[in-house]
Amino acid sequence: MTRKDINAVLKDHDKELLAIPGVAGVYVGLLPDDKTPCLKVMVVKETEDLKRRIPKSIEGYPVLIEESGVIRPLKGRIPGHS
Repeated sequence: MTRKDINAVLKDHDKELLAIPGVAGVYVGLLPDDKTPCLKVMVVKETEDLKRRIPKSIEGYPVLIEESGVIRPLKGRIPGHS
């Protein structure tokens, strides 16, 4: 049986992950071996509650929690964009 593409898995699950209070973002990344694809969940602050609420894997792909702090949009103009 073939696994679904990780980008499709992210698209199917991003809204439910982002609905968890404290989650700031989700993206496709790599495990520390720099080879194995995984889903990364950025959280404002890593807590025991978030560790319990965020699954360890989704559709066969590992999920890693990454503490990012609060993410804010850039202010002003972005260079190279009008």
